[in-house]
Amino acid sequence: MVEILAAVAGASITVAGVSISSLSKQGQESRESLVRLATAVESLTGRLDVLHADIKSKDSEVFNRIGALERSVAQLEVREKRA
Repeated sequence: MVEILAAVAGASITVAGVSISSLSKQGQESRESLVRLATAVESLTGRLDVLHADIKSKDSEVFNRIGALERSVAQLEVREKRA
């Protein structure tokens, strides 16, 4: 009878140890996942900032060209009216 109780107690201690170890491992994996996700978000934020600057630069160039074209068309219209 004592051997059975000792075996049950030993098994219970082993199960508790494995459970604690498993929880600790899951916690570590969760922290690692969180760090990876935070790093990925920071990387995406940097890339979006670069993309935004590039889009602003292109928009500025396009609007400058459109303005130049509008001025040229206006000058041509004035010349046509005079002729």
